[in-house]
Amino acid sequence: MRIVFMGTPDFSVPVLEALVNSEYEVVGVFTQPDKPKGRGGKVQMTPVKECALKHGIPVFQPVKMRLDGLEPLRSLAPDLCVTAAFGQILSQEVLDVPPMGTVNVHTSLLPKHRGPAPVQWAVLAGETVTGVTTMFSDAGIDTGDMLLKKTVDIGPEETAGELTERLSHIGAELLIETLRRLEAGDLTPTPQDHSQMTYDSKIVKEMGQMDFTQPTARCLCQIRAMSPWPCAYVQLEEGALKIWRGKAAEGHGEPGTVLCADRKKGLIVATGDGAIELCEIQAPGAKRMEAKAYLLGHSIPEGVKLDEVRL
Repeated sequence: MRIVFMGTPDFSVPVLEALVNSEYEVVGVFTQPDKPKGRGGKVQMTPVKECALKHGIPVFQPVKMRLDGLEPLRSLAPDLCVTAAFGQILSQEVLDVPPMGTVNVHTSLLPKHRGPAPVQWAVLAGETVTGVTTMFSDAGIDTGDMLLKKTVDIGPEETAGELTERLSHIGAELLIETLRRLEAGDLTPTPQDHSQMTYDSKIVKEMGQMDFTQPTARCLCQIRAMSPWPCAYVQLEEGALKIWRGKAAEGHGEPGTVLCADRKKGLIVATGDGAIELCEIQAPGAKRMEAKAYLLGHSIPEGVKLDEVRL
C-alpha cells in the first residue's frame, strides 16, 4: 500500500516511525513550512521533516494543501493518506486523491473534544479518562466516521505535554492495527453521534494567565493543561512568573494573596476555596526551579497579591 503521511509536531513523529517500520510504503510526507523559533529567530525544521529526511522520504511543505499541495499529492499516487496533527484542514479535493481515503489519528474519544487541542482541554476540564480515535477524514473538523478507539487514564499529576507524548505512541500502535484491519476487510466505520460532540478552540497564550479566584482544583488543572505551552503564569511588572508545578495546600485568604513564602514551607497562594503551593516556578529571565530553592536567594513578601510582587 502506498501511503502519504501528513503531520508536523513531535506528536506526529512516533506515528510516522510506525509507518516506516511497517509493511507499508511511505512515498511522501507533507508537513507545515519551516518557521523561525526562539529568541534568535532561527528557522527550524518541523520534527516530522527531520524524521522524514532521516529516512530518505520526500518532503513537501505547502502553505495551503488545496493550493500548492494538491498537485504534488496527486503525483505521488497514494492509495491512502494518514494524518496526525498536520495543522491544516483538508479540502474535499485533497481528500478525493487517495482512493482508500484518509485516516486521521486524533487524541480524544470522539465525538468529544473535536478540534486542534483535545489533550489540553481534557486536562483543563479535570477529566480522568481520554484516548485516541482513528477515523476517516471528511470535509468537516474531526467529524468523519470512526474506526478504532483506545481508552487511556489521565494521571492525577500528568501534564498535557506528558500525556500528549504518551498518546503519540498509543496512537502509532492503533494506526497500524487500523490499517491492517482495513486491508483485511474486518473493520466497519462507525458514524459519530453528533449530538454528543464537543468542540474546543486552539490554545492561546492568554489562557495561561492564572486566575486565583478559581477553586484550587481548577488552578491545578490549568497548570497541568498549559504545560509545556504556553505555561501557566502570573503577570508581574518585570514579566511573566511561570508556574510549572503546583499542589493543594492548607490555608485561606483573599484569592491571589501570598500566604507563605518560606524556603522550608514553600510558596503558597490563596485560591477561591483554599490555597495552592507553587512548587516549581520560573522567574522572568531566570531558569525554572523549585520554589523553595528560589526562596533561598529571593524574598517574596507575604500578605500581598502575587501579581503585585516585585522580584
